[in-house]
Amino acid sequence: MSEKDGLRTYRGKRHFDRTSEPSGERAAKDEAAPATDEEPAFVVQIHDASTMHFDFRLEVDGVLKSWSIPKGPSTDPHDKRLAIPTEDHPLEYRDFEGVITRGEYGGGTVIVWDRGTYRPTSHDKRKRPVAFGEALEKGHVTFDLHGEKLRGQYALTRFHGREEKSGGDGGKPTWLLVRTGHGTGGGTPDPRRARSARSGRTLRQVAEAPDSPTWDTNGGERG
Repeated sequence: MSEKDGLRTYRGKRHFDRTSEPSGERAAKDEAAPATDEEPAFVVQIHDASTMHFDFRLEVDGVLKSWSIPKGPSTDPHDKRLAIPTEDHPLEYRDFEGVITRGEYGGGTVIVWDRGTYRPTSHDKRKRPVAFGEALEKGHVTFDLHGEKLRGQYALTRFHGREEKSGGDGGKPTWLLVRTGHGTGGGTPDPRRARSARSGRTLRQVAEAPDSPTWDTNGGERG
């Protein structure tokens, strides 16, 4: 799937003359960067929208594959966190922090709770490495997070709800995010008191600060 097709749903839900979110158009116009050995990026954002939730995003094939996690990622291996897939986001979104105008899709405040890189570790039954995108299609991926707050081994696994198994229209595939390696048992912090890994601010401070980082869709980031 092309980058343009991958972001069609994302762009179709937003009015970029009204929202400060990045459209991804600027990156799409840039020349393709040469291949590097750098690990792909991940970001976890706290989104105070109609309901408070965490957005978990992994860089895969030129976009950010995204899941909404109501309770947020946990560092405790005993916690199984529900992860609801959402539309792909542009890579620039990993730096987005600010206020989405009320009345627009996803209206509310966003902070970057954690960010870093990850190392794919998915293997087939014969212990051979499997491409991350292919493993996602099959419904199970494993990876090591190298973030400022989240570090260690995690897994995302798709499962099918009762409605989907019965063929109901309301049934949608959902996923579970689980810490698979040794964990700290610390769980997830209170999102309203959590501080941004980017600015050090809380949701409230970003919402109230006139200089909160936002995005200018014509030229990138602005303060």
